[in-house]
Amino acid sequence: MCGIVGYIGDKECTPILIEGLRRLEYRGYDSAGVAVWDRGESRVIRTRGKLSQLEALLRAQPPVGKLGIGHTRWATHGRPSDENAHPHKVGSVSVVHNGIIENHVGLRAQLTAQGRKFTSETDTEIIAHLVDAELGAGAPSLAEAVRRALGKVSGAYAIVVMSDKQPDTLVAAKNASPLVLGVGDGENFVASDIPAILMHTRKMIFLEEGEIASVTRAGISLMDLTGQVVLRKPKEIAWSSVQAEKAGYKHYMLKEIHEQPRAVSDTLRGRLDLHARTAILDDTVLDPAQIRKIILIACGTSYHASLTAKFWIEALARIPVEVDLASEYRYRDPIVGDGDLLIAVSQSGETADTLAALKEARGRGALTLAISNVVDSSIPRASHFQFYTHAGPEIGVASTKAFTTQLVSLLLVALHLGRRAGTLKDDAADKLVAEILALPAKMKDVLDHAAQLQIIARRYGSNSPNRLGPRG
Repeated sequence: MCGIVGYIGDKECTPILIEGLRRLEYRGYDSAGVAVWDRGESRVIRTRGKLSQLEALLRAQPPVGKLGIGHTRWATHGRPSDENAHPHKVGSVSVVHNGIIENHVGLRAQLTAQGRKFTSETDTEIIAHLVDAELGAGAPSLAEAVRRALGKVSGAYAIVVMSDKQPDTLVAAKNASPLVLGVGDGENFVASDIPAILMHTRKMIFLEEGEIASVTRAGISLMDLTGQVVLRKPKEIAWSSVQAEKAGYKHYMLKEIHEQPRAVSDTLRGRLDLHARTAILDDTVLDPAQIRKIILIACGTSYHASLTAKFWIEALARIPVEVDLASEYRYRDPIVGDGDLLIAVSQSGETADTLAALKEARGRGALTLAISNVVDSSIPRASHFQFYTHAGPEIGVASTKAFTTQLVSLLLVALHLGRRAGTLKDDAADKLVAEILALPAKMKDVLDHAAQLQIIARRYGSNSPNRLGPRG
């Protein structure tokens, strides 16, 4: 997954861009770069390799400017190289891009036939050419040039564009790839994930599918691909920037392992009615009598949580459950419709395949429920009902607290359905509720023995016969 950061304001932007990209390193990348408006034109500095290599180039040729974009790339179209690193600049236009342009081959052929020259193997450079062409054809603004260019594009994208012809604006756009706008005081931000800009602001606007944002120092304006104005107020993010830091732990994964008791406790808070022996799913009331079957849709770790939840829901609520990989669901003409409940599970709420599967099922008449960690992300917004895990930011790639809070959330769904269906009796419900409430303390007790666990891990963590003794 690539990382995007953009800034416009009154501060030097290069340190802000680099710090933001560093907070996105957990996504993995093979190259990095920035474009900074510097004394009359945007300067692009990029390189294959790590951020430390980019920083060395920046020290040698320090750009000075208060408008810029940055990117960390994980190669898709085109090998890792300096030429394929982002940003890409064509004429006056600089672009960073996450996602895949599905019709890039045809667009490249058309642009080449028009005499345009390509310097990279990427699909991203096509966007830069399209926007540059629209500006040359008389588009009245950078935002309008981007809107016209995107009308020719098919695929997933999160882009940020700047132009030497309009050096007071960043233009961002999204389709099936996450992008968030940070609202500041005399400064504004763009990023592919909240932690990149959370140290600067907690006020965020989440772009929805097919939306374009014009970002200036004074404010942010939105429109859709038809040019219609979109109004949306910023949301206040409850996470603190401290939550996204390592907090003294050696690495993020270790920190997030130790955050599990807190995350599970926050997920449970206010959601268990002891007197009624049931679970409260925020503002959601699911009627088992109206549900023919349940489909759990997810990818990766969320898929494995869903596999576990299938057993719980079927055992407690006696409703048949299917579990599908979201990446395959919409391609097999699924049998889904009225009377079905589709539960989409996604830590980020932005998983493109899960979002597409959700829309497919909802379009066929299914009721939809999103289980996600990120408030107002795309999947919850596209669902009838939302249930948030409250795990807080997860930066470690190997999932820990996101996985355990998903399990707890799915167990609450099973409890909710079982009690309402009458298939979970009072004594069994009492026992289950007591065990669920005890989970945070039990998890903390295990983690309090971390030193002993490290000793055991060192002793038995190798498959060497010298460590484990003779094999039978």
